[in-house]
Amino acid sequence: MTGVNLTVWTLGPLLGLMTFLFIFRIVLTWYPQADLNKLPFNLIAWPTEPFLVPLRKLVPPIGGVDITPIIWVGIFSLLREILLGQQGLITMMSHAS
Repeated sequence: MTGVNLTVWTLGPLLGLMTFLFIFRIVLTWYPQADLNKLPFNLIAWPTEPFLVPLRKLVPPIGGVDITPIIWVGIFSLLREILLGQQGLITMMSHAS
């Protein structure tokens, strides 16, 4: 297994998992009474919060709604497509080797 293939095998699931967690985070914003410090909600909050905190300083809530998880879903989806999509950079490198 080459380094490029190893990158595809690790980066693909990681980007997919982060997108999935941010989608769950969007759903959790619909339930403000959910305690993010208790199981199972902390399993979603713990890996996503470090991404959300700096972006919240740049993007204020719109109409009282925190849109930063939506932005991160877009960023991770774009990264996955650019790197691992059908004509992604890493995909093209794996076909060249």
